[in-house]
Order: sequence, then C-alpha cells, then structure tokens
Amino acid sequence: MSAATTRSRTPDRLCAEAVDLAREAAEEAAYPGVVGEHVSAVAEGDRVVTHFFECKEPGYRGWRWAVTVARASRAKFVTLSETVLLPGTDALLAPEWVPWSERLRPGDMGPGDLLPTEADDLRLEPGFTGEDTPPPNSVVSEEMAERVSGELADLVEAEDAEVTDGPPSSLPAAPLRGSIVSVAEELGMRRARVLSRYGLHVAADRWEDSFGAKTPMAQAAPASCVSCGFLVRLGGSLGQAFGVCANEFGPADGHVVSLSYGCGGHSEAAVMPKPPVPSQPVVDEFQVDPMPLRPAADSGSVSVGAGAAEDLGHS
Repeated sequence: MSAATTRSRTPDRLCAEAVDLAREAAEEAAYPGVVGEHVSAVAEGDRVVTHFFECKEPGYRGWRWAVTVARASRAKFVTLSETVLLPGTDALLAPEWVPWSERLRPGDMGPGDLLPTEADDLRLEPGFTGEDTPPPNSVVSEEMAERVSGELADLVEAEDAEVTDGPPSSLPAAPLRGSIVSVAEELGMRRARVLSRYGLHVAADRWEDSFGAKTPMAQAAPASCVSCGFLVRLGGSLGQAFGVCANEFGPADGHVVSLSYGCGGHSEAAVMPKPPVPSQPVVDEFQVDPMPLRPAADSGSVSVGAGAAEDLGHS
C-alpha cells in the first residue's frame, strides 16, 4: 500500500474541523432549519473531506446534505468545493424509470393519443410498394417460395403415407371442382342457414356505432383503418366496409372496425410536435395612435379665424 493511499484514508485535520463552513454552505443551498445534525466526515483524497448532514426536508427521508471542502497544499485556509443532496442507504427514492413503450398497456390509449410504430416492428412487414420485385420476406418472392418448397419436400419424404382401411367406394368423395357444391364450400355458404341481407345490415349498423367514423376516437385519429397495417380484412360483402383490428395496444383490438374508423395506434402514425402558441404581448404593439403632423386650427386658446377678423386692442 502506497503512502498516498494511506494519507487519502485519513481525513485532513483542518478540513475535518471545518464543520461550520460546511453547514453554512448547506444552509445556503437549502435554508436554515432543513439541515440537521452532522453525521460524519469522509476523506475523499488528500486534503479533501466531505461532511454529511441530516436532511429534514419533508419527502426526502434518508437523504443527506453532502458538502465537500478542500485545502491546498501548505495552505491554512479551507475552501468550499461543492454542495449536493445525496440519498442514503434508507432513502426514499422514486421508482426506476421505465420507457413508455414498456409502460403502455392495452386500453391506455384515449382519443387524440398517438402511438408511433417503429420502422422494424416485428408485427408489420412491407406491403405492396408498386415495384415489380417483391421484398425478400414476402410470400410471393422467389427466395421464400424456394424455401417453402424445400421444406415441403423434406416433410413429404420424412412422413409415411397414411393408408385408410376399406374399399375406395366407402371413402368420402370430395366435391368436383367447379361444381355448385364446391363453390359453396369455398364461399363458406354450405351451411343450413346464413345471414340474410337484413342480418348483414343490422350487424353493420351495430359495428359502425361501436367502432365507426363518428366515434370520438376516430375523430381525433391521424388516419383511418383502411391504410393501417394492423387491419385484417373480412371476406364477403362486409369486407368492403369492415375489418378486424390486430393492434394489441389499440382500443379496438380483436373487434370488427369500420374502414373509416381510426385511432392513435395507426401503423404509420408519427408524433408531430405542435407549433408553439405565442404568448400574449406585454406591450401592445398592434394598436396605432394617430399623431397629427400639424396642430388643429381650433386647438389653441384663440382660433385662427377670430384673430384675423377681430382687433385684439394691442398698441
């Protein structure tokens, strides 16, 4: 252990005795009555000592005023270095800060709130951009098609063919492609009953009232759902006006929404700063006071016409 390290652990005598100087500095930073008793003095280095005082400020339980004093080499006067308020071991501290993206929970968004999405959001992928070459992660790209075909080929080779017992005549026959039965199967209408036109209109009115263009959320939204990447389109005739929201932070997550509906969780939403509102002028610089260049004829004690026409009696 070096001599310098040994000296740094021993508080300087003059700096350790400068308790009154440290208290005055702490009371100047706060105010008298808030600085409590002297707690300890810790050597920070050669001729550098930090004095700790209790803090009696309400709301700062366990905090301490730390005043650092120092003395130059071969000097007899102690000078003030800095004064700060530091937390102690049992200090009351604020909870750890959490980013807004981690604090946000479904249902927290209200009318007028904007939830911008990151450029590399895993919930979104590039859509149609008008270019001939699709992106690499698109399902119609050559790279993705080769990968899928290779996986399917490996899967077919690994699995054994399933054999069903019984003659072929006993197996269920698939409907012929192009027949009325197959078309009804593809359209989802091979059921005992389906929605009538009245049923469709009633459902559309109900969904429009809940998540439509006239709701407060849609009125304050930056854009509508028709251009949002979290929208899942519906099939059939209702798909022309409605879809399903797939944004977990949106107020309509998992609900059928109108294409004219919108919220702050739009996939292309961006937080745009509002223009600052100018403050009211202290001096009114907009009011104009007319100032005549020449005095009016009747502004004096004697009018111009009377002086010219009457004899004032001066010799």
